[in-house]
Amino acid sequence: MKKTTLFVLLLSICSFAGIEKSFSQTVAGMEPIKLNQPDKKRGTAVMEALAKRQSTKECSDKMLSLQDLSDLLWAANGINRPESGKRTAPSAMNRQDVKVYVCTAEGSYLYNHKTHTLEPVSSGDVRPAKAPVCLVLVTDANETWSAIDAGIVSQNISLFCAGTGIATYPRATMNREELTKALKLTGTQTLMLCHPTGYFK
Repeated sequence: MKKTTLFVLLLSICSFAGIEKSFSQTVAGMEPIKLNQPDKKRGTAVMEALAKRQSTKECSDKMLSLQDLSDLLWAANGINRPESGKRTAPSAMNRQDVKVYVCTAEGSYLYNHKTHTLEPVSSGDVRPAKAPVCLVLVTDANETWSAIDAGIVSQNISLFCAGTGIATYPRATMNREELTKALKLTGTQTLMLCHPTGYFK
């Protein structure tokens, strides 16, 4: 009896894994993207980055390189202390409630800070603005501290871009209904800000 139960359990696990893999490949229509290790020695000094920080609403159509995208996402809210899992952006009571979605012309991805990868969410172009990449900041709740946490991640993005010669600006204007559906947001997850990002013209 025990052997039969174990066999059924293993079969169920294998079947579920197969279904999940199929879901990722069929519904999303995209593969996960393994990002490069962040180059932590690049960029200008902090004071220079602050001096250069500006909102740039027009940029080139050229897609960001994998290294630039990798470094940008790590700077936004990646893990900077592997021993504790803590990140580049602080959060109230260490809730780590801010998720970073990456919207491109091909589709949308969720930044997985633990594996430093982009996980496919949906295919299709739902970018909130004209830019090769739009980073969309989502919190798991809609509280005062949630807005503060999102603001800190937004500033990380702005400073990284200022220090590396990449154009960006924060905006709150988005098609919220379209993005909520495309990013498959649920419950109290709330769209906060987006950062259209690209190279200067």
